[in-house]
Amino acid sequence: MNTPEDSLLGKTTAYADRYDPALLFPIPRTAKRAEIGVAEPLPFHGVDIWNAYEFSWLDARGKPMVAIAEIRVPATSPYIIESKSFKLYLNGFSQERMSDSAHLIDVLERDLSAAAGADVKVELSVPSAIVHTIRDLDGVSIDDQALDIDDYGPPKADYLRVNGDEVVEEALVSDLLRSNCPVTGQPDWGSVQIRYRGRPIDREGLLRYLVSFRMHNEFHEQCVERIYVDVMARCAPEALSVYARYTRRGGLDINPFRSSDVQVPVNLRGARQ
Repeated sequence: MNTPEDSLLGKTTAYADRYDPALLFPIPRTAKRAEIGVAEPLPFHGVDIWNAYEFSWLDARGKPMVAIAEIRVPATSPYIIESKSFKLYLNGFSQERMSDSAHLIDVLERDLSAAAGADVKVELSVPSAIVHTIRDLDGVSIDDQALDIDDYGPPKADYLRVNGDEVVEEALVSDLLRSNCPVTGQPDWGSVQIRYRGRPIDREGLLRYLVSFRMHNEFHEQCVERIYVDVMARCAPEALSVYARYTRRGGLDINPFRSSDVQVPVNLRGARQ
């Protein structure tokens, strides 16, 4: 079974400039899901949205082309794709000639679907066609609370609680989410939105809970699933979605979304992205 320690993370690597799908390194989701009590059928719906800002290839006549790639990996896929291997794979297209963008998308979807074990969808957008509107996650920020905090991990679900019996529908947002790569220890910075319907979630407890990820070692997708499971178990909302927007590393950002019902999240671009 592939583990993060077997990947190229934290190791000196020669960056390939030719196409090689063998560079993709899949990691099973099952082990980390077992830690938080998640098994089939999954208790949530969702998708991992990747944005690749440093993607280039050659057209049929050898002229360089550039695009921003949006990649959507379903949460039902048995594997995540380790991000450094993903970057190396994408870099491999830099000196590859492609007949047209449709063929390129076919190649990307084929390789990424094979690595993830499920249908992956890819869209390419030329930079000149994109309106770069900054739009952060909507909701009420919980970050301005005056709190003394000295707990930075591991994550503690005991902080999560509800206040009262009135049913509310709201979105709570924090920009203070930080976790760390489980292999290199490098920090992953993110913003997170908790949208729910149910009894009011205590905002102080929620902020303390999110800050307790600060020294926690786990991949982006796994952190979001942990947050979803903990909020659902401790606060029992009627409906819940958790959406994290992480800052990019190596030209890639990863944005996991998990929800109690089927939704198609908008691929925003926040101020920190």
